[in-house]
Amino acid sequence: MTPRLSKLSAEAQGGIQAMLGLGKYVASSGLDRRLADLVRLRVSQINGCAFCIDMHWKDLVAAGEDPQRLYMLDAWHESPFYSERERAALAWAEAVTRLSDGHVSDAVYGHVKEQFNESELVALTMAVIAINGWNRLNIAFRTTPGAYQPQASTAAASASGT
Repeated sequence: MTPRLSKLSAEAQGGIQAMLGLGKYVASSGLDRRLADLVRLRVSQINGCAFCIDMHWKDLVAAGEDPQRLYMLDAWHESPFYSERERAALAWAEAVTRLSDGHVSDAVYGHVKEQFNESELVALTMAVIAINGWNRLNIAFRTTPGAYQPQASTAAASASGT
C-alpha cells in the first residue's frame, strides 16, 4: 500500500500537537501504562490499523509483556490470561470504539465501574478516544507499519507502570 502523505506530522502540526496533548494527559493521569497499551492494541485490532498494532505490540513486548497475552488478545473473552480489571477495560474500550453497534450498555458500564474509579474511567476513556483518532489518521493516510521501534525510555516507563 502506498502512503497518501509523505509525512503526516508535517502536514497537520496543530492537530498532531493536540492529539499528543491528549496522550500526555492520559500518561499523567496515573492509568497503568501497560493496561493503556493493551487497550490501545485491542482498539487498533478492532479498527484494523496496522501502524498502531505494530507500535503497541512492540511497546508491550519491550515492556516485558507475555507474548501469549498479546497473541490471544483478539480472543480475550475466551482466554484466562487477563485480570478482571483488564477485562473490564477491554470491554469498555470495545464498547466505546464500536458505537455503531449501539450505545455503551449499562452492563459494560457497571462492570468497568467495579474496577475503576471515576478519574481512572475518564483517563481510560480518553485513552480509547485518542487511539481511535490515531487509528483513523493512520488508516486514512495509509501510514506504513514496520519501522517503529520503542525507545529505551518508553520501555523502561512501561515496565515501571508509568
